[in-house]
Amino acid sequence: MDYKDTLLMPKTDFPMRGNLPNKEPDMQAKWEEMDIYTKVQERTKGRPFFVLHDGPPYANGDLHMGHALNKVLKDMIVRHKSMSGYHAPYVPGWDTHGLPIEQALVNKGVNRKELSVAEFRKMCEEYAYSQIDNQRTQFKRIGVRGDWENPYITLKPAFEARQIEVFGEMAKKGYIYKGLKPVYWSPSSESALAEAEIEYKDKKSPSIYVAFPVQDGRGVVAEDVRIIIWTTTPWTIPANLGISVHPDFQYVIVEVEGNKFLLAKDLVEFVAKEIGWESYEVVSELKGSELDRVVAKHPLYDRDSLVMLGEHVTAEAGTGCVHTAPGHGEDDFYVSKQYGIDALSPVNDRGVMTDEAPGFEGLFYEDANKEVTKKLEEVGALLKLSFITHSYPHDWRTKKPVIYRATAQWFASIQSFRDELLEAIRNTKFTPAWGETRLYNMVRDRGDWCISRQRVWGVPIPVFYAENGEEIITDETIAHVSKLFREQGSNIWFERDAKDLLPEGFTHSGSPNGLFTKETDIMDVWFDSGSTHQGVLEEREDLVYPADLYLEGSDQYRGWFNSSLTTSVAINGIAPYKGLLSHGFTLDGEGRKMSKSLGNTIVPAKVMNQLGADILRLWVSSVDYTADVRVSDSNFKQVSEVYRKIRNTLRFLHGNVADFSPSKDRVAFEQMRPIDQYVYVKLQDMIKDVLAAYENYEFAGVYHAVNNFCTGELSSFYLDIAKDVVYIEGADHPHRRAMQTVMYDALLALLKLLTPIIPHTTDELWSYLADVEEESVQLTDMPEAIEFGEVASLLRERFNVLMVVRDDVLKALEEARNAKVIGKSLEAKVTLALPEKYADVLKATDIDYAQFFIVSKFVEVEASDIAADALKLDAATILVEKADGEKCERCWTISETVNADADHPTLCTRCANVVKEYYS
Repeated sequence: MDYKDTLLMPKTDFPMRGNLPNKEPDMQAKWEEMDIYTKVQERTKGRPFFVLHDGPPYANGDLHMGHALNKVLKDMIVRHKSMSGYHAPYVPGWDTHGLPIEQALVNKGVNRKELSVAEFRKMCEEYAYSQIDNQRTQFKRIGVRGDWENPYITLKPAFEARQIEVFGEMAKKGYIYKGLKPVYWSPSSESALAEAEIEYKDKKSPSIYVAFPVQDGRGVVAEDVRIIIWTTTPWTIPANLGISVHPDFQYVIVEVEGNKFLLAKDLVEFVAKEIGWESYEVVSELKGSELDRVVAKHPLYDRDSLVMLGEHVTAEAGTGCVHTAPGHGEDDFYVSKQYGIDALSPVNDRGVMTDEAPGFEGLFYEDANKEVTKKLEEVGALLKLSFITHSYPHDWRTKKPVIYRATAQWFASIQSFRDELLEAIRNTKFTPAWGETRLYNMVRDRGDWCISRQRVWGVPIPVFYAENGEEIITDETIAHVSKLFREQGSNIWFERDAKDLLPEGFTHSGSPNGLFTKETDIMDVWFDSGSTHQGVLEEREDLVYPADLYLEGSDQYRGWFNSSLTTSVAINGIAPYKGLLSHGFTLDGEGRKMSKSLGNTIVPAKVMNQLGADILRLWVSSVDYTADVRVSDSNFKQVSEVYRKIRNTLRFLHGNVADFSPSKDRVAFEQMRPIDQYVYVKLQDMIKDVLAAYENYEFAGVYHAVNNFCTGELSSFYLDIAKDVVYIEGADHPHRRAMQTVMYDALLALLKLLTPIIPHTTDELWSYLADVEEESVQLTDMPEAIEFGEVASLLRERFNVLMVVRDDVLKALEEARNAKVIGKSLEAKVTLALPEKYADVLKATDIDYAQFFIVSKFVEVEASDIAADALKLDAATILVEKADGEKCERCWTISETVNADADHPTLCTRCANVVKEYYS
């Protein structure tokens, strides 16, 4: 007889190698064929909703690692919730309006000037849809489950109609107004920008100190005094209409080589060093409030520069006398307005100086810096020119510097409902917790939101103008425009005249002749995405408002989180989300931002083609996503190794339960041996830890708990010991069936717990299970941890001791192996002497300790009886010797009972009995 045939070796068709890049597309095709998303929704229908509302990525370009991080995090949450008692629909979406798409078409050679607005917009729409198709394919390849055939898209008529209604409701409440004030203006985009569209980068700028001669000192300052201002934007000097001083600061007049200058007392030493005064004398001192309405003379033009009092003035830099150009600064604008001074902004849409800046017209504003400085030097007003590098606002799309420029724009008033916004933030749960402070401070400090853009690819601002210039925004016009957009899309705004966009028979007192015009600006794209709580959550029957969770990158505190909060609170008084979760940015292995120019990009497609989507997903689960995340090939190599260990553990479990029927062969916990009970308790502990980690969105906790359980409790302990039982004993031996019970339940629990993270792998193995009803593991619920009370506590307590002893035995075996005393551990006899606290636990726990230590013979003796050359370790004194007897051909243990059975002389008694009972 070939005794190998009597061993119950693992049997599984689940391959050891994942071969994920080739297998995953097949798995995804299977999911698509079975319409897994719909089946999940049907299964969970009627449960409480959990809605994670997708923040729309911009429909342009291939996916980068930030996209992958974001979408996998969302997918893990949604998958977990749908397996945890919730109905968790996931509707992906796209942001489709805005400058990048316009620019992409121009870069492709489209001549914008040869097309009508409507024709150009149609091309923008077609381009957006092509990008959506490209990105959708890539998102699906990552394994993200969602309603991909029915996503939300911000250019769709129904969405645009809802957006118009949001605008109308805000206008009705008085939150929308048109005003002339300085806003961020991008000459490179030729459009106003919102704060969310600004990023800060270092920029080299001129730093100049300029003297403004006093023309009317109002009896406070002599006319031979000159007021010093400092600026890093010389091009704004032609727009100067005043000088601001702080009413509470002390100012001094200093004499330097016969010249008298006025500046803040606290900044004299600093300015003296900057300008290079070797000596100076303080002539007099006065309070800022005394300088109110002193008149200085503009250094370049024949006009006044009024001294004004402003609380915005600081003593942190400069001179304490602030150059005030109301057309190019928010503080400048407001302080000038209090003094009845209108804004002057001699710069056009393209950043070119106009004829309102005599001598500099036609110059690009940055080129004007040099010419203005030269002119100031010519007239003797320039005291010092140097250059500084400082953080400066840039257009986040074009990466070019922006300017402050006073133009007529549409605004949403934040001030009108700021307290409600702050209260809504306080009622929101934040992960991580610091997100609350960040968003709160942003909303507390932000100015009114500039919502108009001077572009064409976007949702029109639905405002009409009467003949007398009066703005028309009524319930009637808003409802009509919304209806038109829902039926025909927003292109109709650019295809029809104003009169044809108004309700039939519409009249207005400001247009006695029935003539109307329409607004040509479009809405900020943040207003588009900020309206998704209405255009998606309220619009669709399969979702609910407010959402349970918004999850995006940390830059969205000033972006989508902020704009969504603003519009939702404005029209409904509540936040659109119950919880906010943010993640950091993806960086290269050295902590640098990824960029094509640096050649340090790692793209999701490459990772998936080489390693598979499940490796990418497992990597996402392994990182602390709340901070910036480093991405490198070595990261994926480490994660691949963890994946291999997990897969092999799952495969080993599956192979060893091939003949196990959970309905017939299950062994009750009470009938198991202590070692099986202990591992079963550890399984429950792991389940509990993993579920808690999922609930808290701590996916690294899931990753580590599963990995530790697979490598610790299972691979290096239980499964190693189990071989001596599940391979060797008869098929129905109670010890074997008990171990199979533990293995089977561990296998099912691991498959379910890992499904949100590596669904391709878990669904692949699920297809090999014989005793499951569901066609996919995605159609099951998470396991529930079983509580065993005091029994569990006692088992943990005892095995904590036993594992310490086992560690010592393993060390002793390794030393004996190195000393050539033994080869494999089954050749060993272990004699052990223990202190009383350890010995008592061994005696109290019913375990086959030879099996526990994976040796052939185990003996426990008193400390006084162990050989003098025994190894003394942390918990035990151990003697390792060669075991007496011969090697059993079947189980490989060294036993003195080999040759005891005449029919099977090469077997030990245990194996001989098994063979007789099962194979005779």
